[in-house]
Amino acid sequence: MLRFVLSRIGMAVPTVILVSVLVFFLIRLIPGDPATLMLGDMADPASVAALRTSLGLDKDLLTQFVLWVSNVLRGDLGTSITTHESVTHLVLQRFQVSAGIVLVAVALSSLVAVPAGLVAALKQNSKLDLGLVTIAALLLSVPTFWLGLIILLVFGLKLGWLPVVGYVSIAEDPARGLLYVLMPIATLFLHEIGVLLRMARASALEVLRLDYITHARAKGLPESTVLWRHVFPNAFAPTWTLIGLVLGNMLGGIAVIETVFTIPGLGRLLVDAIFGRDYPVIQGCLLFIAVIYVLVNLIVDLCYPLFDPRVRMS
Repeated sequence: MLRFVLSRIGMAVPTVILVSVLVFFLIRLIPGDPATLMLGDMADPASVAALRTSLGLDKDLLTQFVLWVSNVLRGDLGTSITTHESVTHLVLQRFQVSAGIVLVAVALSSLVAVPAGLVAALKQNSKLDLGLVTIAALLLSVPTFWLGLIILLVFGLKLGWLPVVGYVSIAEDPARGLLYVLMPIATLFLHEIGVLLRMARASALEVLRLDYITHARAKGLPESTVLWRHVFPNAFAPTWTLIGLVLGNMLGGIAVIETVFTIPGLGRLLVDAIFGRDYPVIQGCLLFIAVIYVLVNLIVDLCYPLFDPRVRMS
Protein backbone atom coordinates (compact mmCIF):
# COMPACT_ATOMS: atom_id res chain seq x y z
CA MET A 1 0.00 0.00 0.00
CA LEU A 2 2.76 2.44 0.99
CA ARG A 3 4.61 1.68 -2.25
CA PHE A 4 1.46 2.36 -4.26
CA VAL A 5 0.90 5.68 -2.48
CA LEU A 6 4.54 6.76 -2.91
CA SER A 7 4.53 5.85 -6.60
CA ARG A 8 1.42 7.96 -7.23
CA ILE A 9 2.86 10.89 -5.28
CA GLY A 10 6.11 10.51 -7.23
CA MET A 11 4.16 10.73 -10.49
CA ALA A 12 2.42 13.92 -9.34
CA VAL A 13 5.58 15.81 -8.34
CA PRO A 14 7.02 16.21 -11.90
CA THR A 15 3.62 17.46 -13.05
CA VAL A 16 3.59 20.17 -10.39
CA ILE A 17 7.16 21.19 -11.25
CA LEU A 18 6.35 21.39 -14.97
CA VAL A 19 3.22 23.40 -14.27
CA SER A 20 5.13 25.87 -12.07
CA VAL A 21 7.68 26.42 -14.85
CA LEU A 22 4.94 26.94 -17.44
CA VAL A 23 2.99 29.33 -15.21
CA PHE A 24 6.05 31.46 -14.50
CA PHE A 25 7.27 31.75 -18.07
CA LEU A 26 3.82 32.08 -19.70
CA ILE A 27 3.16 35.18 -17.57
CA ARG A 28 6.48 36.61 -18.83
CA LEU A 29 5.39 36.06 -22.46
CA ILE A 30 2.60 38.62 -22.14
CA PRO A 31 3.57 41.54 -24.41
CA GLY A 32 4.69 44.77 -22.78
CA ASP A 33 6.46 45.72 -19.58
CA PRO A 34 4.30 44.83 -16.53
CA ALA A 35 5.48 47.89 -14.59
CA THR A 36 4.55 50.23 -17.45
CA LEU A 37 1.21 48.51 -17.92
CA MET A 38 0.42 48.83 -14.22
CA LEU A 39 1.41 52.50 -13.90
CA GLY A 40 0.12 53.59 -17.31
CA ASP A 41 1.77 55.27 -20.27
CA MET A 42 2.02 58.63 -18.48
CA ALA A 43 4.17 57.31 -15.62
CA ASP A 44 7.63 58.79 -15.25
CA PRO A 45 10.69 56.54 -15.78
CA ALA A 46 11.73 56.77 -12.13
CA SER A 47 8.41 55.35 -10.94
CA VAL A 48 8.55 52.59 -13.52
CA ALA A 49 12.11 51.70 -12.49
CA ALA A 50 11.12 51.68 -8.80
CA LEU A 51 8.19 49.37 -9.47
CA ARG A 52 10.34 47.06 -11.57
CA THR A 53 12.81 46.83 -8.70
CA SER A 54 10.07 46.17 -6.13
CA LEU A 55 8.66 43.39 -8.33
CA GLY A 56 12.09 41.94 -8.99
CA LEU A 57 11.73 42.51 -12.73
CA ASP A 58 15.18 44.11 -12.97
CA LYS A 59 16.78 40.71 -12.37
CA ASP A 60 17.36 38.04 -15.01
CA LEU A 61 14.63 35.44 -15.62
CA LEU A 62 16.45 32.57 -13.92
CA THR A 63 16.99 34.62 -10.75
CA GLN A 64 13.35 35.71 -10.79
CA PHE A 65 12.24 32.10 -11.14
CA VAL A 66 14.45 30.88 -8.28
CA LEU A 67 13.18 33.68 -6.01
CA TRP A 68 9.58 32.97 -6.96
CA VAL A 69 9.91 29.22 -6.34
CA SER A 70 11.61 29.79 -2.98
CA ASN A 71 8.78 32.13 -1.95
CA VAL A 72 6.14 29.66 -3.16
CA LEU A 73 7.74 26.86 -1.13
CA ARG A 74 7.41 29.09 1.94
CA GLY A 75 3.71 29.64 1.12
CA ASP A 76 4.24 33.17 -0.18
CA LEU A 77 2.60 33.77 -3.58
CA GLY A 78 3.41 37.47 -3.53
CA THR A 79 1.37 40.62 -2.98
CA SER A 80 -1.50 41.87 -5.08
CA ILE A 81 -0.68 45.03 -6.99
CA THR A 82 -4.22 46.39 -6.92
CA THR A 83 -5.34 45.51 -3.37
CA HIS A 84 -1.89 45.19 -1.71
CA GLU A 85 -3.11 42.03 0.04
CA SER A 86 -1.27 38.74 0.31
CA VAL A 87 -2.00 36.62 -2.78
CA THR A 88 -1.93 33.46 -0.65
CA HIS A 89 -4.62 34.89 1.64
CA LEU A 90 -6.72 36.04 -1.32
CA VAL A 91 -6.50 32.69 -3.10
CA LEU A 92 -7.34 30.63 -0.02
CA GLN A 93 -10.19 32.95 0.94
CA ARG A 94 -11.77 32.81 -2.52
CA PHE A 95 -11.12 29.08 -2.89
CA GLN A 96 -13.29 28.36 0.15
CA VAL A 97 -16.25 29.94 -1.66
CA SER A 98 -15.65 28.02 -4.91
CA ALA A 99 -14.94 24.73 -3.14
CA GLY A 100 -18.17 24.89 -1.13
CA ILE A 101 -20.27 25.29 -4.27
CA VAL A 102 -18.39 22.76 -6.37
CA LEU A 103 -18.20 20.01 -3.76
CA VAL A 104 -21.93 20.16 -3.02
CA ALA A 105 -22.83 20.26 -6.73
CA VAL A 106 -20.59 17.32 -7.67
CA ALA A 107 -21.70 15.25 -4.66
CA LEU A 108 -25.38 15.76 -5.49
CA SER A 109 -24.78 15.06 -9.19
CA SER A 110 -22.99 11.81 -8.35
CA LEU A 111 -25.72 10.68 -5.95
CA VAL A 112 -28.36 11.18 -8.64
CA ALA A 113 -26.50 10.35 -11.86
CA VAL A 114 -24.78 7.09 -10.86
CA PRO A 115 -27.94 5.22 -9.73
CA ALA A 116 -29.85 6.67 -12.70
CA GLY A 117 -27.13 5.47 -15.08
CA LEU A 118 -27.20 1.96 -13.60
CA VAL A 119 -30.99 1.76 -13.85
CA ALA A 120 -30.87 3.07 -17.45
CA ALA A 121 -28.36 0.34 -18.35
CA LEU A 122 -30.45 -2.33 -16.65
CA LYS A 123 -33.54 -1.16 -18.57
CA GLN A 124 -31.68 -0.66 -21.85
CA ASN A 125 -33.86 0.34 -24.83
CA SER A 126 -36.90 0.83 -22.60
CA LYS A 127 -38.85 4.09 -22.35
CA LEU A 128 -37.14 4.82 -19.04
CA ASP A 129 -33.72 4.37 -20.63
CA LEU A 130 -34.68 6.56 -23.57
CA GLY A 131 -36.00 9.25 -21.25
CA LEU A 132 -32.89 9.30 -19.06
CA VAL A 133 -30.54 9.35 -22.06
CA THR A 134 -32.52 12.20 -23.63
CA ILE A 135 -32.41 14.23 -20.42
CA ALA A 136 -28.68 13.59 -20.08
CA ALA A 137 -28.01 14.64 -23.68
CA LEU A 138 -30.13 17.77 -23.24
CA LEU A 139 -28.38 18.83 -20.03
CA LEU A 140 -24.99 18.07 -21.52
CA SER A 141 -25.64 20.09 -24.68
CA VAL A 142 -26.70 23.27 -22.85
CA PRO A 143 -23.74 25.53 -21.96
CA THR A 144 -23.44 26.15 -18.23
CA PHE A 145 -23.60 29.94 -18.58
CA TRP A 146 -26.84 29.67 -20.60
CA LEU A 147 -28.34 27.24 -18.09
CA GLY A 148 -27.31 29.59 -15.29
CA LEU A 149 -28.92 32.57 -17.02
CA ILE A 150 -32.17 30.64 -17.51
CA ILE A 151 -32.24 29.66 -13.82
CA LEU A 152 -31.41 33.24 -12.87
CA LEU A 153 -34.19 34.58 -15.07
CA VAL A 154 -36.86 32.16 -13.81
CA PHE A 155 -36.10 31.85 -10.09
CA GLY A 156 -34.44 35.22 -9.54
CA LEU A 157 -36.25 37.70 -11.75
CA LYS A 158 -39.61 36.16 -12.69
CA LEU A 159 -40.51 34.35 -9.47
CA GLY A 160 -38.33 36.44 -7.16
CA TRP A 161 -37.56 33.48 -4.93
CA LEU A 162 -33.78 33.89 -4.86
CA PRO A 163 -31.42 36.91 -4.86
CA VAL A 164 -29.85 37.65 -8.24
CA VAL A 165 -26.95 39.90 -7.16
CA GLY A 166 -24.55 39.82 -4.23
CA TYR A 167 -23.16 37.23 -1.89
CA VAL A 168 -23.40 36.43 1.81
CA SER A 169 -21.07 33.91 3.40
CA ILE A 170 -22.78 30.87 4.90
CA ALA A 171 -20.41 31.16 7.85
CA GLU A 172 -21.77 34.64 8.64
CA ASP A 173 -25.47 33.98 8.01
CA PRO A 174 -26.33 30.35 7.11
CA ALA A 175 -29.93 31.02 6.05
CA ARG A 176 -29.18 34.00 3.78
CA GLY A 177 -25.91 32.50 2.56
CA LEU A 178 -27.70 29.37 1.37
CA LEU A 179 -30.07 31.46 -0.75
CA TYR A 180 -27.14 33.03 -2.62
CA VAL A 181 -25.49 29.72 -3.54
CA LEU A 182 -28.59 27.71 -4.46
CA MET A 183 -28.69 28.80 -8.10
CA PRO A 184 -24.95 28.26 -8.82
CA ILE A 185 -25.15 24.82 -7.19
CA ALA A 186 -28.30 23.96 -9.17
CA THR A 187 -26.63 25.02 -12.44
CA LEU A 188 -23.53 22.89 -11.90
CA PHE A 189 -25.64 20.03 -10.51
CA LEU A 190 -27.86 19.85 -13.60
CA HIS A 191 -24.98 20.12 -16.05
CA GLU A 192 -22.83 17.44 -14.43
CA ILE A 193 -25.73 15.00 -14.18
CA GLY A 194 -25.62 14.60 -17.95
CA VAL A 195 -21.90 13.81 -17.99
CA LEU A 196 -21.93 11.36 -15.10
CA LEU A 197 -25.16 9.60 -16.10
CA ARG A 198 -23.84 8.80 -19.57
CA MET A 199 -20.57 7.45 -18.16
CA ALA A 200 -22.32 5.36 -15.48
CA ARG A 201 -24.72 3.92 -18.07
CA ALA A 202 -21.95 3.06 -20.55
CA SER A 203 -19.81 1.40 -17.85
CA ALA A 204 -22.77 -0.60 -16.51
CA LEU A 205 -23.71 -1.81 -20.00
CA GLU A 206 -20.22 -3.26 -20.49
CA VAL A 207 -20.38 -5.08 -17.15
CA LEU A 208 -23.92 -6.39 -17.77
CA ARG A 209 -22.69 -8.24 -20.88
CA LEU A 210 -20.07 -10.24 -18.94
CA ASP A 211 -20.49 -13.94 -18.21
CA TYR A 212 -20.48 -13.66 -14.43
CA ILE A 213 -23.58 -11.44 -14.58
CA THR A 214 -25.36 -14.13 -16.61
CA HIS A 215 -24.21 -16.67 -14.03
CA ALA A 216 -25.54 -14.52 -11.17
CA ARG A 217 -28.92 -14.25 -12.89
CA ALA A 218 -28.94 -18.00 -13.58
CA LYS A 219 -28.58 -18.60 -9.84
CA GLY A 220 -31.88 -16.82 -9.40
CA LEU A 221 -30.59 -13.65 -7.76
CA PRO A 222 -32.97 -10.67 -7.85
CA GLU A 223 -32.12 -7.95 -10.37
CA SER A 224 -31.53 -5.46 -7.55
CA THR A 225 -28.92 -7.78 -6.02
CA VAL A 226 -27.26 -8.32 -9.39
CA LEU A 227 -27.19 -4.58 -9.97
CA TRP A 228 -25.80 -3.38 -6.66
CA ARG A 229 -23.65 -6.36 -5.63
CA HIS A 230 -22.17 -7.40 -8.98
CA VAL A 231 -22.59 -4.55 -11.47
CA PHE A 232 -22.05 -1.44 -9.37
CA PRO A 233 -18.59 -2.28 -7.88
CA ASN A 234 -17.14 -3.08 -11.31
CA ALA A 235 -18.87 -0.29 -13.22
CA PHE A 236 -18.16 2.54 -10.78
CA ALA A 237 -14.39 2.79 -11.30
CA PRO A 238 -14.55 4.65 -14.67
CA THR A 239 -17.24 6.95 -13.29
CA TRP A 240 -15.08 7.64 -10.23
CA THR A 241 -12.24 8.69 -12.54
CA LEU A 242 -14.59 11.03 -14.37
CA ILE A 243 -15.84 12.48 -11.07
CA GLY A 244 -12.24 13.28 -10.17
CA LEU A 245 -11.63 15.00 -13.49
CA VAL A 246 -14.88 16.97 -13.24
CA LEU A 247 -14.12 17.99 -9.65
CA GLY A 248 -10.59 19.14 -10.46
CA ASN A 249 -11.77 21.01 -13.52
CA MET A 250 -14.62 22.74 -11.73
CA LEU A 251 -12.60 23.73 -8.66
CA GLY A 252 -10.48 25.92 -10.88
CA GLY A 253 -12.78 26.59 -13.75
CA ILE A 254 -16.13 27.91 -12.62
CA ALA A 255 -15.23 31.50 -13.45
CA VAL A 256 -18.19 31.76 -15.83
CA ILE A 257 -20.69 30.59 -13.23
CA GLU A 258 -19.17 32.87 -10.59
CA THR A 259 -19.38 35.79 -13.00
CA VAL A 260 -23.02 35.06 -13.90
CA PHE A 261 -24.09 34.85 -10.23
CA THR A 262 -21.58 37.46 -8.89
CA ILE A 263 -20.03 34.90 -6.57
CA PRO A 264 -16.62 36.04 -5.20
CA GLY A 265 -14.85 32.73 -5.80
CA LEU A 266 -11.46 31.77 -7.15
CA GLY A 267 -12.51 31.96 -10.80
CA ARG A 268 -13.88 35.46 -10.32
CA LEU A 269 -10.63 36.50 -8.60
CA LEU A 270 -8.68 35.25 -11.61
CA VAL A 271 -10.92 37.07 -14.09
CA ASP A 272 -10.69 40.33 -12.12
CA ALA A 273 -6.90 39.96 -11.91
CA ILE A 274 -6.66 39.47 -15.68
CA PHE A 275 -8.72 42.62 -16.33
CA GLY A 276 -6.66 44.52 -13.76
CA ARG A 277 -3.34 43.09 -15.02
CA ASP A 278 -2.54 42.00 -11.48
CA TYR A 279 0.27 39.63 -12.45
CA PRO A 280 1.09 38.23 -8.96
CA VAL A 281 -2.58 37.26 -8.47
CA ILE A 282 -2.83 35.74 -11.97
CA GLN A 283 0.35 33.76 -11.36
CA GLY A 284 -0.77 32.62 -7.92
CA CYS A 285 -4.26 31.61 -9.09
CA LEU A 286 -2.94 29.61 -12.05
CA LEU A 287 -0.42 27.76 -9.91
CA PHE A 288 -2.98 27.07 -7.16
CA ILE A 289 -5.57 25.79 -9.67
CA ALA A 290 -3.01 23.49 -11.27
CA VAL A 291 -1.90 22.11 -7.90
CA ILE A 292 -5.52 21.52 -6.84
CA TYR A 293 -6.18 19.69 -10.10
CA VAL A 294 -3.16 17.46 -9.55
CA LEU A 295 -4.08 16.82 -5.89
CA VAL A 296 -7.68 15.90 -6.71
CA ASN A 297 -6.57 13.42 -9.36
CA LEU A 298 -3.92 12.06 -6.98
CA ILE A 299 -6.64 11.39 -4.38
CA VAL A 300 -8.77 9.73 -7.08
CA ASP A 301 -5.83 7.50 -8.02
CA LEU A 302 -5.23 6.57 -4.39
CA CYS A 303 -8.92 5.66 -3.92
CA TYR A 304 -9.07 3.65 -7.15
CA PRO A 305 -8.11 0.28 -5.58
CA LEU A 306 -11.01 0.65 -3.14
CA PHE A 307 -13.50 0.58 -6.03
CA ASP A 308 -11.70 -1.72 -8.44
CA PRO A 309 -9.83 -4.65 -6.84
CA ARG A 310 -8.20 -5.36 -10.21
CA VAL A 311 -5.96 -2.33 -9.63
CA ARG A 312 -2.97 -3.64 -7.76
CA MET A 313 -1.50 -1.67 -4.87
CA SER A 314 1.94 -3.23 -5.17
